[in-house]
Order: sequence, then structure tokens, then C-alpha cells
Amino acid sequence: MDNSLPPADELVLVDRELAQLDARRSQLLARRAWLLQVLYAPMAPAAAMRPRPPVADSTPRSAQNVLLTLGGTLLTIAAVAFTLVSWGSMGIGGRAAVLFVVTSAALAAPVALLRRSLVSTAESVAALGLALMVLDAYALHRAALPETDGVGYAAVASAVLAGAWTAYGSALSRLRIPLPVAVVAGQLPLPLGVLAAGGGPTAFAWAALVTAAADGAVVLWARPASVRITAVTGAVVLGGWALLTGGWLSLASPWSGAPLLVAGAAVTLYVAWRTPALAVAASAVAGLAVVTAVGGLLRAAVPADWTVPVYVLCALVLASVWRVGATAAAPSVSAGSGTTTDGPRLPRGVRLGLAGAGAGVAALGVVWALPPVVAGLLGPMARTTEVWSGEHAGRVLTSFPATAALVLAVAAATLAGVPRLWTRCAALVLAWGLLTALPVSLDLPFAATLALQLLTAAAALWVAVRPGPLTRGLRAAEAPAGPTSAGPVLTPPSAGGATPWAGWAPTGTGRQLPAVEPGTVLGWAAYAGGLASALSAVALALDVRGATFLALGAVLGLLTGVAVLGTDARRVVAACGAVLAGTGLLAAVAAAGGFEDHWTALALLLVPAATAAVGARTRPPAVALAVEITGAAVAVPAFGLAVSRSAFLALALALGGVIAAATAVRPERRRFASWTAAVLFLLATWVRLAAFEVTTPEAYTLPVTVPALVAGLLRRRRDAEASSWTAYGPGLAATLLPSLAAAWTDPEWVRPLALGVAALVVTLLGARFRLQALLVLGGVVLALDGLHELAPYVVQVVGALPRWLPPALAGLLLLAVGATYEQRLRDARRLRDRVARMR
Repeated sequence: MDNSLPPADELVLVDRELAQLDARRSQLLARRAWLLQVLYAPMAPAAAMRPRPPVADSTPRSAQNVLLTLGGTLLTIAAVAFTLVSWGSMGIGGRAAVLFVVTSAALAAPVALLRRSLVSTAESVAALGLALMVLDAYALHRAALPETDGVGYAAVASAVLAGAWTAYGSALSRLRIPLPVAVVAGQLPLPLGVLAAGGGPTAFAWAALVTAAADGAVVLWARPASVRITAVTGAVVLGGWALLTGGWLSLASPWSGAPLLVAGAAVTLYVAWRTPALAVAASAVAGLAVVTAVGGLLRAAVPADWTVPVYVLCALVLASVWRVGATAAAPSVSAGSGTTTDGPRLPRGVRLGLAGAGAGVAALGVVWALPPVVAGLLGPMARTTEVWSGEHAGRVLTSFPATAALVLAVAAATLAGVPRLWTRCAALVLAWGLLTALPVSLDLPFAATLALQLLTAAAALWVAVRPGPLTRGLRAAEAPAGPTSAGPVLTPPSAGGATPWAGWAPTGTGRQLPAVEPGTVLGWAAYAGGLASALSAVALALDVRGATFLALGAVLGLLTGVAVLGTDARRVVAACGAVLAGTGLLAAVAAAGGFEDHWTALALLLVPAATAAVGARTRPPAVALAVEITGAAVAVPAFGLAVSRSAFLALALALGGVIAAATAVRPERRRFASWTAAVLFLLATWVRLAAFEVTTPEAYTLPVTVPALVAGLLRRRRDAEASSWTAYGPGLAATLLPSLAAAWTDPEWVRPLALGVAALVVTLLGARFRLQALLVLGGVVLALDGLHELAPYVVQVVGALPRWLPPALAGLLLLAVGATYEQRLRDARRLRDRVARMR
């Protein structure tokens, strides 16, 4: 089969597809079971009504196991009590006889029980026998060898017991307890022997490592699963202790810890090679041990600042095993013969574990090198003084070791050589981080720092616009989606593609992810870095006046170039950034010229004027809209700067209205820009009236009412079906309601009279032209205004009447209404219908 993919990678693809097929088969089987239940459940109603027998709480075998376990436990407790309590009341002969008889009986009984197929009972009795052997060893020490060292005796006894239990379990292979217990006992002889001999931590670690190696041999060659699980547990505990001790020694005494770590790595790697299920985890541990050993030896010969780079270098060498092993495993053609031979194969799991360990250590080194990047990026923004104070000009930023930059450089170069999208993206980010960290790592002065930040921003933005050189060897990868409810089936390609998923296509009805273009991913990564560097450069440049103009001008040029040459949404963001950079440059000019705030406000209005002119000639429309919105947003702080001088605020609002009105000439901006212009002109008028200390509300409301009524009239001419509330309601309410509120608090008669006349005219016009809004608003205002005028007289008349008369009149009114209730109700409905028929 001709396929450009390596066999290991193709095998991974096949395994993934088989897993998807298995998952789909499980879904279909579950669906089939449910369908069978739905189809055949109604056919047996009688069976469903039958009472079910009571469910047993336990099975006979589980009950038997519980009883046997309790019995064996009680016998063991009795034996311990006899050994520790009643032992002293018997002579040496009696003691030996009792121990020999009881232990022999307990160990011999399982033979007869197994012949009768009583396996569970044999297990319990055998467990009792094993416990009695431990008590025998303890009793022998207390009675016959009391002067012997306890730890040394325990080491010897554990070795003897391990051998005896291994032989016993091998002879009675149907018993499951003896062999795992023998493995547990086998963990003790060497460590206890080292302790008895007075060995230190190093000797104890070697003893633990040798024992772990023996456990590894048991894992490889033993058949019972219980024995292998026990051996794995022991190997993990003792081997882990040995490797941790080796790691600690590599820091304190490298030449003592390195041999221990290398030996542990060799044992672990051999187990990984022979056991595929443990290959990844075991080889990862071996890789970490090798890196720690070699790095510890090299660390002792270099200065302290080079410690992390040494470990990172060792880790990268180890990570290269992934590609080296894959190359070695690839088939090769013998020279001259034309025959194909295979190089030395390194299992995929071993390669993955070793490479993962190296990558993990290298990643930790990169994390160690990140603080200089953060300091170089955010340091200029930590401002404690005013702009142009020279805070950072006379000193450098916080200093870090130069080796941090070296770590970033090595990691970036390594990842750049791997033809994968994520590695290229990571390399790009690390390269940007390197350039950002250099000023604080190399202790550069202010001018060099600013120049490097601007160059970094320029380079990153250029890559964002032209990412082609970074995408060589990469193609758009189309990743097939996982199985959905319809269960897509993936058809393999006829020939290998350039990427792992290239050529694979679903033939079912599943969901498929869109293709990912490498240039898009790399472009956005570079774009984010370029914007961050540009912002940091501007923040740093604010310390010096000349540097501020230089940085803002450079950023303006860079973002303008991206807006012109870029693609997709990057153009939109760049255009907005260019507008903000231009705004900052204009504000810097005003500050350098000593402009007051209100003059600066007028200068800032040049930005929305320029963006409105540029937006009319910019394509595509999305970029034009972004430019105009950003420019319009600049007008808000401009108005805020002019608040201190009302005359300048009115002028600024009027100029903003002029800009909006000019923008409203364009058809695509007419609706929003026209309303914006009207609002700004109105606000300018109000500010001017307030500056002249005008308090008459009509002076503020009539400039709203007149154009609103004109606009409503024009709309009604174009659309005869438009409602009078939409056309005239806002304009009339803008004047009538504030005037009504003012009339109720006005002691003079002129305003109420003028308001009443105006409301009467509006009401008559509403009745004449059958306009609901005019009739209702005019009538309500006219009634409330008349009530205000009659209120004093009503109060005076009510005060002159007897106190019993108002309640009596109210009662008569209620009686009259009640008597003619239905007629009044019909009249009210008729009036409501007439008003509702108006527009």
C-alpha cells in the first residue's frame, strides 16, 4: 500500500476510525434494544401484572465469602492473642508443638479442601496459615533469638517468608492469596537490610531501586493478574522513592544522584519497551530521570543563571527522540540491492513518553522565561507620574537574567523547525516574546527599548499581512467531525496527503468542520502581538515629548498600512487603531502647543471630520463603517473637554452637527446621521440658551417641535397611512407638556392663556382633519390648563358652601349616573370608536 504517511501515524488514524465505528455500533445496539422493548412490551400485559418474587439481598457465594472471611479473621485474632498473651504460660516444648501443629494444619488443610473443590474455604484457611507463619517468625525471635537485631531479623524473615509463600502458592496454583502476599513480602528484605546495616538515603534508594527492578521482572514474566498488579504497585512506590531521592541528590550532590537516576531510567525504559500498556507513562518517567541526571551534572559546571537553560537544552535533546525514532523506524532501501529494510524500531509509546517528558520540561523552562516578557510588555504602562515626566527615560525597566531570552530563542527555533501549524504558531509567539523580553533581559536604555518595541510591532504586523514565508510546508487541514446521530463513515484516501487528515472525507451525513488556513491562524497570532507591542511602545514613549510624536506617528503609519494591505477583520481593527493613533497624535500636538481644554476640544473635532471624508471613499464598507464610528466616538471626549466653557461647548456641538449633516448626504448614512445632526444642533441651541440664562421652557422646546412637525407633515404626504401619533405626537408633546408643567407653577396669566389658545387650535385641527394625536393631546392640555385657571374659584365657591352640600351633590350625581348607566356606557363606547377611527 503506497502511502506517504509513516506506518505509525497511519496506524493511529486506523485506530481512531475503528473507535468511531465501535461507538456508532454501540449507539445502534442501544437503539435496537429500545425499539424491541417498544414493539414487544404491549404483547405481554399479563406477564407484567404477575407479582415478582422477592429479590435476594445477596448471592449464596457472596454470603459464603463473608462467612469464610469472618471465620478466618477471628481465627487469626485468636492466634495473635494466644501468641502475645498466653505464650508465657507454656514451656519451650509446648510452644514449639502448638505452633508447629497449628501452622502445619492450617497450611495442609487447603490441599484436602481443594480436592473437594472447596476453593473459598481453602483460601480462608490458607490465609490463616500465612498469618500464623508471621506469628511463628515473631515467636522464634522472641523465644530463641532475643539478642538478634530486630530490623535485620525482619529482613531475613521477610525474605524466607517470601520464598516459602512463593513455593506454597506455586504448588497450590488454585489459591489466589499466597503469590500476591509473597510479592508484598519481597518488597522488604533489601530496604530493611540496608537500614539494619546503617546505610544512608543513597543506599536505601539503591535498595528500593533494585527491589523495583525485581518487581518489573515479575510484571514482565508473571501470569496471574493479581501478582502483576501487586508488583506494579510495589515498583511504583519503591521506584518512585528511589527516583525522588535521586532527584534530591542531583541538587545536593549531582555525582551521587546521577547514577541512581540513570539506573532507574534504564529499568523503567526496559519495562516501557516490553510492556506496551505502560509504555507512555514509564518512558515519560525515564525521560524525566535522564533530564534530571544530565542536567544536574551540567548545572554544577555552569553559573546559577544558566541552570534553567541547561535543563531546557537536555529536554529539547530528549524531545528530538520523537523525530529521530520515527526516522529510524521508517523503511529504507539497501544500496545496490534494491531491497527494502527496516531500521531499528523505537515503539511509538516509548517515543511519545520520552518526547512528552522533554516537551514538558522545556515548557516549564519557557514558563520560567515569561516574567521578562510580561515586564517588557506591561512595565511601561505602570505609570506613577504624569506624561512627559521622563519616568522611564532615565532608567531601564525591571531587570531579569539574560538567559531567559536565550531559553525563549532556543524554544522558538526548535518549534519553527517542526512542520505543524500549532508549532509554527507557538514559535511565532515565542519569537515575539523574545523581542519583547530583550530590553529587560539585556538592560537596554530607553531609546533602544523604544526602537526595539517599534521594530517588533512592525515585524509582527508585517507577518500578519504577509504570513506566506511561515506557512511553507503547511496546508489547510480539514478535520472530520466525530460521529453524529446519523453516524458518518470516513472514507480513507487513495493516497497519502500532506497532513494527517488530508484526503479523508465523510461519506455519511455527519457534520464536518471547515478547513483551517494556516495563514489565517498565524496572521491573527502575529497581529495580536503587533498590536500589543505597539500599545506598549506608545505607553513607553509618553515619558518623552519627542518620543511620543515618533511612536504615535510610527504606529499610525503601521496601522494604516495594515488597513490598506490586510485582509478580513484585521483591516477593520487596524483602521480603528489608526484613527485612535491619529487622535493621540493630534492631542499630543495640542498639548505641546499649550492649548487650553476648549481649544483642544475643537482640534479633536478634526478627527470625526477626517474620518467622515475618508469613509466616503473607503472600501470595503465594513472598514469605512469602523473608521467613521471610531471617529464619531472621538467627538465624545471632545465635547467633554469643552464643558468648562459653555460657548465653546455650543460651538463644538454645532460643528459636530455640521459633520453629521454632511455625512447624511450619503444614502447609506442618511437615517442615522440625520438624526445625529438634529440632536447635536438641538443640544447646541440649548447650551447657547443656557449660556444666555434663558429660563423660558418654550425657547428649548420649540426648536424641537417645529422641525419635528415639519418632518411629520412630509412623512404624512409620502405615506397617507402613517399614524398621527408617529408623525405629530413627539413634536407636539415636546412643547405642550413642558409648557403645561410651567403653566401650573406660573402665577401670571400670559403663559396659561397662550397655552390654552395653542391647545384649542391643536384640538380644532385634530377634529377638523380627524387626527387622533392632535385631538387627544390638545384636548387633555386644554382641559388641564382650564382646570388650573378655574381651581382658585372652585376652591373659593366650595369654601362658601355648607359642608353638607358637596357630599349631597356627589350622591345625586352618582344616582343620576346609575340610573342612566347603560345609556352613558353606550355614549362612551360610541365616542371611543369615533376617536379610534381617527389617524
